[in-house]
Amino acid sequence: MKRYSVRTGRRTEFVPVTDLVQAAVRELGLREGVLTVFVPHTTAGITINENADPDVVRDVITALDRLVPWDGDWAHGEGNAAAHVKASLMGSSVRVPVEEGRLRLGTWQGVFLCEFDGPRTRELWVTAG
Repeated sequence: MKRYSVRTGRRTEFVPVTDLVQAAVRELGLREGVLTVFVPHTTAGITINENADPDVVRDVITALDRLVPWDGDWAHGEGNAAAHVKASLMGSSVRVPVEEGRLRLGTWQGVFLCEFDGPRTRELWVTAG
């Protein structure tokens, strides 16, 4: 397993980590197979989406903010209940195929760490299999 630290700069932010995940492929020596990318946090997630047009990320963040507003009637006392809900919606892991030592993502796809309670330093764990 490879572990990486990713620093986020805002409360809500999608940080591109595709290059980091590709580096893990090299460091793990994986030529063929599948990688699992996992975020061990309850207020952050991971997703694969378009990485060519930054408006897509902005639109996803806007949609999540509309769906799960920060000022909702939350019972969780720490004030970050919306971050927990958003992280659950995004999920804590993705799987990416690897072929000939390269991530096999679609033409426009990238891997993003989804921060919902930042800024913070987050962990990203990458395992083969």
